[in-house]
Amino acid sequence: MAEEQHLTRAAERLHISVSAASAHVRAVEELLDTKLFVRANRGLELTRAGQLLLIKAKMLLNEAAVFTSFAREIRGKIEGQLVVSSSSEPNSCRIGDVIRVLRERNPLIDVELRARPSTGVRQGLSTGELDVGMLLGLPIGTGFTYYEMTTILFKVAGPSAWKERIENATWAELAALPWLTPTDYNMAYSLMLRQLFDERGLELNTVVRFDNAALGRALAQSGVGLMLMRAEHADEGLQQGDLAISPIAHARFPIYIAHIAGRGNDPLIRAFLDAVADVWPDMKMSPRGEV
Repeated sequence: MAEEQHLTRAAERLHISVSAASAHVRAVEELLDTKLFVRANRGLELTRAGQLLLIKAKMLLNEAAVFTSFAREIRGKIEGQLVVSSSSEPNSCRIGDVIRVLRERNPLIDVELRARPSTGVRQGLSTGELDVGMLLGLPIGTGFTYYEMTTILFKVAGPSAWKERIENATWAELAALPWLTPTDYNMAYSLMLRQLFDERGLELNTVVRFDNAALGRALAQSGVGLMLMRAEHADEGLQQGDLAISPIAHARFPIYIAHIAGRGNDPLIRAFLDAVADVWPDMKMSPRGEV
């Protein structure tokens, strides 16, 4: 409720009815004898007491998770459930290899794997829905620890029918072509595009927006427009004759593992990080690991 700030959306997220969600709120307020929410602009806002209690609740939930894992470790074995998020591009982060190594070393750890866009990972970690998240982006956000696994190369690609125009285009001519861009302004793709074009004083001629990179690639291959895509997909499209690639526009962006800073000693988290380090031996904690 506190994260969504909207009763209906919170009920949908919890898979309960609106009336049940409302009843839960009233029950908690009565139990604590404290007003937690006020209505504002057709939504819900936390009262000051609600804000303070939310901070404390998150701390207690994280401490409870660490306590449970520690108790299991004392018994000489690491067991429990780990909820991990991965992007919609599992091959790039090699999540399959990571889970295989984790399970080989810790057969009593059950893993629940969820596809989650990078923009939703921090929210999932904050609410306790996720234990660990893989995200493409920058190490920002309060109270998280980040580990950089690797960097991913991105290229600007478009329909093969535009091959000559794309390969010979200047930055301004490239920006003027039809573009496919992300709907989320904070999405990693959006950040990279701003670095490539906004800093040159150029505005992209966006004709279609997408919220999933695979959808964007399908549109690019169908001749709708250009987009920034991972190099392996761009190169594959070039080899198949579906895409053309700009020789001047490319970018690199890091992939991170993130968890709540206070859970650095959680045995489940440590076991997962050990598996990641085995698959990505150059993994390193971000210098902005806790911000």
